[in-house]
Amino acid sequence: MESRESRSARAWSVILAGGEGERVRPLIERWLGRHKPKQYCTFVGSRSMFQHTVDRATRLTPPKRTVAVVARGHRPDALAQLKQRGLGTLVLQPENRDTAAGIFLPLTYVRARDPDATVVIYPSDHFVYPESRFLDVVLQATGVAESLPDRILLLGVMPDRLELEYGWILPGEILPAGGLDANVQAVRAFIEKPTVAQADAALARRALWNTFVMVSKISTLWELGRQCFPDLIPLFERLEHALDTSEEGRVLNSIYEAMPTKNFSSDLLQLVPECVAVMELTGVLWSDWGKPERIVETLRRIAKTPAFPPACLDQPFAPMPVVEGERSVAANV
Repeated sequence: MESRESRSARAWSVILAGGEGERVRPLIERWLGRHKPKQYCTFVGSRSMFQHTVDRATRLTPPKRTVAVVARGHRPDALAQLKQRGLGTLVLQPENRDTAAGIFLPLTYVRARDPDATVVIYPSDHFVYPESRFLDVVLQATGVAESLPDRILLLGVMPDRLELEYGWILPGEILPAGGLDANVQAVRAFIEKPTVAQADAALARRALWNTFVMVSKISTLWELGRQCFPDLIPLFERLEHALDTSEEGRVLNSIYEAMPTKNFSSDLLQLVPECVAVMELTGVLWSDWGKPERIVETLRRIAKTPAFPPACLDQPFAPMPVVEGERSVAANV
């Protein structure tokens, strides 16, 4: 069986950190007295979400194969938080043109260096614990992605409530996993921001929450990009030809003047479910910290006090009782 080291030796990490975090802005402004994108905030413990994500990624791939994309205006925050942390490439995105551009911009840098790469894409605003278990699943997913080279592999989480603002994945038949002990399924459909009735029906059909953590061959991502974004991919191919030349900065600015606004989920994943697979992320506490309520709910579950004063919240903070299975989480976050 293929070793852990040989699988990770082929992988690249891409960290998505270009968002502004508008839904968390009121909490942060009450807390800090100014706006700071949520991924650079330390809501608990001693590391920001961006630092957590970089640390996780560089446990799987060396810094030279780790790329992060941030908004150009976030450069001071990103550089300050990367001190004493290795990172191969920090890409500064000139403008926010939604998630398709946010993904294909860093992929351009990876493709130029390794056109046969297997890429792991991490959002930078997620809470995961334990990190070691999460990375074990991600590493396993890199092997699965190489055995299913024509698919994008998403990590999904079994829901524990009717969350109406997450994307849901309706899984289909079991797929071969290249001899790995992994439960991999085809994708029948995506359900974005369902109604209560739709979420209830999805829960009954064992649908999974979409973590947006993805693993795929870069060639597959690029070909699907050509298919779904014919006006976007040529711009990034133009940039690729200019990388590491004196023209790189000028070309980057120029292509963003014409960059279409496209969403990776609705404009790609939902249109080609037959090219996507899903693998359940088990044994991990996961939450998308895109809203203050989710931050509070997670910290209550692990019996941790937030770094921000309770007065910053719209509602009082009260830790939940810690159930036996979560004591190790509370003790180590």
